[in-house]
Amino acid sequence: MRVVPEYQAPEFLGMPMTDRQPAFILVRPQMGENIGAAARAMLNFGLSHMRLVDPRDGWPNPRAVAMASGAAGRVLDHAGVFSALPEATADCGFVFATTARGRDLTKPVMTPERAMEHTRALMATGQKVAVLFGPERAGLQNEDVARANALISVPVNPDFPSLNLAQAVLLCAYEWRRQIDATPPEVLALAGTEHAVAGDVARLADHYEERLQAAGFFFPDHKAPAMKLTLRNLWSRMPLTRADVQTLHGVLRQLVRRQDG
Repeated sequence: MRVVPEYQAPEFLGMPMTDRQPAFILVRPQMGENIGAAARAMLNFGLSHMRLVDPRDGWPNPRAVAMASGAAGRVLDHAGVFSALPEATADCGFVFATTARGRDLTKPVMTPERAMEHTRALMATGQKVAVLFGPERAGLQNEDVARANALISVPVNPDFPSLNLAQAVLLCAYEWRRQIDATPPEVLALAGTEHAVAGDVARLADHYEERLQAAGFFFPDHKAPAMKLTLRNLWSRMPLTRADVQTLHGVLRQLVRRQDG
């Protein structure tokens, strides 16, 4: 079994990956397919620093490569392989252990979100951080967990708490990505158009108000100011695009033409 003490990060999406990311350590993984699926989950969220501790079927594993697909060359080919957990974590200043059940150990227990937030803060100070994932059948042993500084526990359904290896890796990788990604939580896809400016919306409001006035909509007269204000507020509250404004002008023009005709 080969040992890679110094990890050399590959390039990812044209950008150099650095050691400023946590190491995901799979402890005694059993199936090559699960190692490959974990590698895919990691690369989905920009992580490539994988370490393996005593994989059951040896290493390299063709089934892992097949399952990893495009992540094989970027994650698996650079994975460090170790015979025991102490060697795999020797250079790490902080270690998390993932677990689905309670342990009789006094340690902080964090959600994946909080753990990756803490990871980012630790790495900003120069510390290396590792996250341990246990074998598929029974998870980490207490002896493994005892070496960790804190635990990660996913808030799953208590009546069905079991996650497979790749799922657990994906959840933590996703939360790591959230910590470093600047993607806004919501955007409006404009499909080739752009937001309407205030002047566009004001002219649309004028157009409708004029036509509704001519049609006798604002009745009785003493209620007209409030009705017009309500409509103005309606137009300004809508997230209109320039295309929307043009369409609404066109709708009103066609209705008027048919009425006049």
